[in-house]
Amino acid sequence: MATAVTHIAALVTNDPSLGDGPLGIVHDAALVIDGERIAWVGRTADVPATDNRVVAEGRAAVPGFVDSHSHLVFAGDRTEEFNARMSGRSYTAGGIRTTVAATRAASNNVLHANAGRHVREALLQGTTTIEIKSGYGLTTEDEARSLSIAAAHTDEVTYLGAHIVAPEFADDPAAYVELVTGPMLDACAPYARWIDVFCETGAFDGDQARAVLTAGARRGLVPRIHANQLSYGPGVQLAVELGAASADHCTHLTDDDVAALAGSDTVATLLPGAEFSTRARYPDARRLLDAGATVALSPDCNPGSSYTSSMAFCIAVAVREMGMTPDEALWSATAGGARALRRDDVGRLAPGARADVVLLDAPSHVHLAYRPGVPLVSAVWRAGELVRS
Repeated sequence: MATAVTHIAALVTNDPSLGDGPLGIVHDAALVIDGERIAWVGRTADVPATDNRVVAEGRAAVPGFVDSHSHLVFAGDRTEEFNARMSGRSYTAGGIRTTVAATRAASNNVLHANAGRHVREALLQGTTTIEIKSGYGLTTEDEARSLSIAAAHTDEVTYLGAHIVAPEFADDPAAYVELVTGPMLDACAPYARWIDVFCETGAFDGDQARAVLTAGARRGLVPRIHANQLSYGPGVQLAVELGAASADHCTHLTDDDVAALAGSDTVATLLPGAEFSTRARYPDARRLLDAGATVALSPDCNPGSSYTSSMAFCIAVAVREMGMTPDEALWSATAGGARALRRDDVGRLAPGARADVVLLDAPSHVHLAYRPGVPLVSAVWRAGELVRS
């Protein structure tokens, strides 16, 4: 049965052919949901007859947020680490080991429940597509079960055995890379679409990252990479060279890094929750956008460096701290995330797209940045199903 949503004050389609500006905004708008897809978009005065009708009463509507970077298969939390960091201790990659120990000790039921709770939490805040990584197991068995659990919650599953060197291999990182690119990859590849690596001081260097990503590509997994978060490094250049779907973090960039991203199909995924939660320097989105790079936004939900699932929060921070306009931030949180996942069925509201619709309790999407911290999401449809009203 088709449903028309009418009297939308401002409908963001992300299709300039349908409305005004780069966001393709239609005013006094309506859309028709038929099954899992958008069947029609236009003005309320022209809406076709449907079985059901929902009146938006002057609210804005935006595409469901597309979160292309999360770490949701974990146990425990790192409250003490966060408290210490806010009291003056700097952030390093080493804290991941705390979550590794808790995750290894947790049952499948605990990990399933925790991941499901966070996916639901994000969905109720408007995130209708989410990627989930492994990376807190770091043994063949624990990485494979992490990916199996992730696959129960999303189709966008990423093998991140190369998150850090497993504690058992601290004195022999080369042997751990052999495990990640050999038996662990064999066990994990059937569950995953993507392969990722944390290319950073304290994690994996450029040569090790190359070995991980090329091994995954030979198994049909598409590369993405944690790049240039804590320092300048080879991650962004490696991402572009290998045709990675995204280079994530991109906080410390040279002019050559920016030019490489701008001249490629690799999306620069910015994760402002990490900088907020570690008191680090924010990435310069304005620099990337002005150069012509494609930018995505993600909360980077994880228990250590960014324990938030709120895309609206990230939009507000990106506008306030990273030089983005409200329009650019919303595009990056929707269409940009879809680009980072190489999807064209999500991140937009146009005929044929998946019916992922978010109604805001506000007349414009600008309120996402204008009213930070206010829960503005009033209704969510995912694949045509009303999951919040």
